[in-house]
Amino acid sequence: LLSSSASGASVVAIDNKIEQAMDLVKNHLMYAVREEVEVLKEQIKELLEKNSQLERENSLLKTLASPEQLEKFQSRLPAEVLCPEEQSPGAAAPAQHSGGSAV
Repeated sequence: LLSSSASGASVVAIDNKIEQAMDLVKNHLMYAVREEVEVLKEQIKELLEKNSQLERENSLLKTLASPEQLEKFQSRLPAEVLCPEEQSPGAAAPAQHSGGSAV
């Protein structure tokens, strides 16, 4: 009877160690994910600011350019830049994967 009681306590101790290890791994992963999310949020903020700046610059350049300059510029652009929605799916660039983690 004493042996089975000691064996049961050993199993409980092992289960507790496994649970502690799992909690440690989970906490580490959550910390790493939070850190990465902060980095990505900062990158998104910087890209949004840059995009906004470029849109303002583009708008200004369009207003300052003569119709002849605009026509000349547009004639140099590849068709997919002018009409990206008309591209066939096979010719389009690979889509960015935005899959998340279930962590």
